[in-house]
Amino acid sequence: MDRNVLVVEDEKNLARFIELELKHEGYSVEVMLDGREGLTRALEHHFDIILLDLMLPSLNGMEVCRRIRQVKTTPVIMITAKDGVMDRVSGLDSGADDYIVKPFAIEELLARMRALTRRTSDPGLAEKSSILEHRGLKVDLNSYRVTKDNEEVTLTKKEFDLLQMLIENKNIVLTRDRILEKVWGYDSEVETNVVDVYIRHLRHKVDSADSPSYIQTVRGAGYVMRE
Repeated sequence: MDRNVLVVEDEKNLARFIELELKHEGYSVEVMLDGREGLTRALEHHFDIILLDLMLPSLNGMEVCRRIRQVKTTPVIMITAKDGVMDRVSGLDSGADDYIVKPFAIEELLARMRALTRRTSDPGLAEKSSILEHRGLKVDLNSYRVTKDNEEVTLTKKEFDLLQMLIENKNIVLTRDRILEKVWGYDSEVETNVVDVYIRHLRHKVDSADSPSYIQTVRGAGYVMRE
């Protein structure tokens, strides 16, 4: 079955290039050149993945992503011409699961898309119904819901995958490289500081000021959740 991809990109030549390359790889592709129109399309129809430019007319990519995240968990890759750390962090903060910087090789984009959709294409995932629990956190692998003390916590797909990995490996220190390999699915092009960004996002969403962090940093080694 074809995977449906929404491309929201206002550079017509780039949008057309991406469309042709993805169709050649067997994807079903729709292109929107405007942020507001892209948002409407994303909310009204099902897509397996969204490629979202940062700088768009009518509504910028970060705002489009925020509004998508209010109602959907569709994987989003942010396309940006800005390579600064804060620009990448801003994109991740808006709810994007990954980012890619212009100019990029189509092979890299395809690799990121495959990695991002690998979990959702796993037929065994639908059979899982277990709930992971840790200090008031409940992670439902079947519905992709996370609650803390019975209050829902909204996570992106990558944040969810990272939290699941940490809980499933309680008391085991996970290196950044191992996290990249497990959560992202590849480890050659992604910078390890992306893991630090996602850990910071998770802490912001699940930690409380009056209790120790769920995720402990092991200096020089990685991260761990302890009993």
